[in-house]
Amino acid sequence: MVAHIPKAELHCHVEGAASPDLVRRIGARHGVDLAGLFDENGDFAWHDFTSFLNAYDRAAAVFRTPEDYRDLTFTYFSSLAAEGAIYGEVFISSDHAIASGLTYKDYVEGLAQGIRDAEAATGIVGRMIATGVRHYGPDRILVAAETVANEPHPLVTGFGVAGDERMHHPRDFADAFRIAGEAGLGLTVHAGEFGGPQSVRDALDHLGVSRIGHGVRAIEDADLVRRIVEEGIVLELCPGSNVALGLYPDIAAHPYSRLQDAGARVTVSSDDPPYFGSSIGAEYEWLSTDLGLSDAELIAATRTSLEAAFVDEPTRARLLARLPS
Repeated sequence: MVAHIPKAELHCHVEGAASPDLVRRIGARHGVDLAGLFDENGDFAWHDFTSFLNAYDRAAAVFRTPEDYRDLTFTYFSSLAAEGAIYGEVFISSDHAIASGLTYKDYVEGLAQGIRDAEAATGIVGRMIATGVRHYGPDRILVAAETVANEPHPLVTGFGVAGDERMHHPRDFADAFRIAGEAGLGLTVHAGEFGGPQSVRDALDHLGVSRIGHGVRAIEDADLVRRIVEEGIVLELCPGSNVALGLYPDIAAHPYSRLQDAGARVTVSSDDPPYFGSSIGAEYEWLSTDLGLSDAELIAATRTSLEAAFVDEPTRARLLARLPS
């Protein structure tokens, strides 16, 4: 029903975008033991947020060469384009590069090659957001920020923090965000998923971000929602992920529409699609069928994503010109 809608995605973790089939193929390339990573149906095996993070890290560990990472981004961005997406951003992690034995430069260039190849093949435009991993601690996040600032790449246009939101306070990451901001990178942070509305408020108070990854729990605090609206903060909402992780019982209960109706700038993304049975096409479809959003509202979500995208202005203008007038 939504195949004709141009789509855009702001919130997807690149290693978390790897399908089980791709993980098995890359794992076989390197002789990696994947016992216990998959369930009886061949899907990733996990049962709660902690076990999801563990499965994520095990799957991410199969990617070890620039060629592996090229295959990852080419496959993912091509799949986005096949569902009607014209733009996508992925979170990348220098920590995963180090764990794979790669330099940050080789890791990023492998990812970038896949993005360039996907654009040449399909027309989709892609960018990367370097992230620190919250549960690795503030020192590692500071190193991640220094790395992306000191080793710039034209397709790495943002910085953020992901990982277990229940650990550490946003003030602990203030120096990292200052460094990234001074380097000209767009700023976003995961907040308001498992940490509740206070997590969003703390992030806004301390990190200078223009976007919040998830932010969905802000709906529980009317004053916070008003602040988000007044400050023009963009929410990277991921309904399928929120349902899969138990925040809401189903899509119909998700507060996407309530946040939209309150005036918040909302977008839709798939987060870690193969783990959550999602895709960018599925997310737009759920908004249409389960929440009753019109085609105009879906296109408005895409427009908001492009307006908030971490791209240069000529690229933004070209992307916006691809939307129906």
